[in-house]
Amino acid sequence: MTLFYWFMALVMVATLLPSALYMGIYVFTGADEALQRARKFWNFLRVFTLLFFNLTLWGHVVVGLWELAR
Repeated sequence: MTLFYWFMALVMVATLLPSALYMGIYVFTGADEALQRARKFWNFLRVFTLLFFNLTLWGHVVVGLWELAR
């Protein structure tokens, strides 16, 4: 599970940083393309965060049921 936590943290940071960068570019330049890219990265970050939460939650449920069945 530790590898999974580190991998998901890396994926989430890898989508958060470009989103913040493009949002900063949009704020300073007003380029609409930067805003569109920031939104796309932000949406990917939301998807990865929900994926992490769901896999972690259901992984713990499956392990708990496995331990009860022993």
